[in-house]
Amino acid sequence: MAVWKKDIKSVEEMEALAAEIGSYLKPPDVLTLEGELGTGKTTFSKALAKSIGVTRTVSSPTFTIIKQYEGNYPLNHLDVYRLADSEEDLGWDELFYGDAISIVEWAQFIQNELPEQRLDMVIRQTGSNARTIELTPKGERFTHICEEIFK
Repeated sequence: MAVWKKDIKSVEEMEALAAEIGSYLKPPDVLTLEGELGTGKTTFSKALAKSIGVTRTVSSPTFTIIKQYEGNYPLNHLDVYRLADSEEDLGWDELFYGDAISIVEWAQFIQNELPEQRLDMVIRQTGSNARTIELTPKGERFTHICEEIFK
């Protein structure tokens, strides 16, 4: 399984990458986001949401677990950190196989619930505004998306 890496030097580059990825997504695509606090998961999510036509202010769903937005496509933004030791079922099938694009922060806590076909992303901080982004496509569709982005 290939891992695609991209070095990001600014918030603007992070937003541009998010917009580019967003231009390829359609329901029921799932993107997972991993990274320490403050690495840019919410910044990335806001830019991706904007790229698919979401006009509402996007914020981290830390306390609500899920926020839903309307744009060109519905968008589910999940932060499942609080589900770390939980068996709670939020209706995963409806979320991940429905009519929305889903962004899942801290996805390692619901690993067994995630669809096999998805795009996994890890953000690592390498400087004050610098990040390394690692994309791991799961499935042919997401491999094709990575090939397009990295050509």
